[in-house]
Amino acid sequence: MTTEAMDPAQERLRRWRLVLGGETADGTGCALGGRDAAMDGALTALYGKGDRQGKQSGRERSAGLGASAPSVARWLGDIRTYFPSSVVQVMQRDAIDRLGLATLLLEPEMLEAVEADVHLVGTLLSLNKAMPETTKETARAVVRKVVDDLEKRLATRTRATLTGALDRSARVSRPRHHDIDWNRTIAANLKHYLPEYRTIVPERLIGYGRASQSVKKEVVLCIDQSGSMAASVVYASVFGAVLASMRSIDTRLVVFDTAVVDLTDQLDDPVDVLFGTQLGGGTDINRALAYCQSQITRPAETVVVLISDLYEGGIRDEMLKRVAAMKASGVQFVALLALSDEGAPAYDREHAAALAALGAPAFACTPDLFPEVMAAAIEKRPIPIPDTV
Repeated sequence: MTTEAMDPAQERLRRWRLVLGGETADGTGCALGGRDAAMDGALTALYGKGDRQGKQSGRERSAGLGASAPSVARWLGDIRTYFPSSVVQVMQRDAIDRLGLATLLLEPEMLEAVEADVHLVGTLLSLNKAMPETTKETARAVVRKVVDDLEKRLATRTRATLTGALDRSARVSRPRHHDIDWNRTIAANLKHYLPEYRTIVPERLIGYGRASQSVKKEVVLCIDQSGSMAASVVYASVFGAVLASMRSIDTRLVVFDTAVVDLTDQLDDPVDVLFGTQLGGGTDINRALAYCQSQITRPAETVVVLISDLYEGGIRDEMLKRVAAMKASGVQFVALLALSDEGAPAYDREHAAALAALGAPAFACTPDLFPEVMAAAIEKRPIPIPDTV
């Protein structure tokens, strides 16, 4: 019987059967066949189910996909057949976490079978140093696909938002003719309307210096590359490439753990940036901020974005002093606990509170909100902090 032909009670029973896994005590008494049985098999391979014989022997039968890449690749093909993309991505992450399949991602046939997403990219980057040459080309292709999709989603809105912010931040009182903002000028001079001539006398011109004419702002992205920040590293690299493509913004991208690496020269290709990172290891925020501070030449026109969970392995007091010094010099300082869709990870609340006391509240930021955060920093207005903070 097809799902469409089931009455609501039968459909609820079927769904509960798929959720509960078909153990004798699940209480559904529902048998599955055809496509439903295949879906149940794919779920059982990952999440497992109780086994009466296993219980009698004092242990539960665990989930398993087999140890070979071909068997896992077949399973990956099955779940892509039976489940939507968003569910497939969750199941892939669970398979990596629960069944220790990360090492199988080093085999090309596995990479060709997976559903590429930000989290998979993070896993691949963490395996980068162990990746054999035969796999690297396939891995780069997987990462390239995710990066290209993110750029298509984020680039246009980011450029439009920041171009407007740059123009507004460069307001001039005596604009040249081609720099006049006519909508604002007309609105400001409505009281000078002459009915007999049906015209407005623009006694006060309003305009902006065009941001595209020269470098107006400098942005430093300082990214924690510890393992928990994998998704943030991916998004930050994409945004770094987008910002670097804007002639009016001088963009620098710095990644750090206990060492500091400047990847600015690779910003024209975010895939190169990502493969230049090394996820995992310790954290020395103070050292990273010291390097960023040394690169600032125009503090009043600079935005520094620290993306970190704030677990500091360096000198805490020195880190806070550097943030205070940068802000005192005119730098707009933004602290993001994460740049991802998942919200804030575990983070050091004491350090977050200390930054907030300095006027730099730390919060998790989604990729969709990031352009607005940057626009506010460029215009030196209050940062739009999510209500969930």
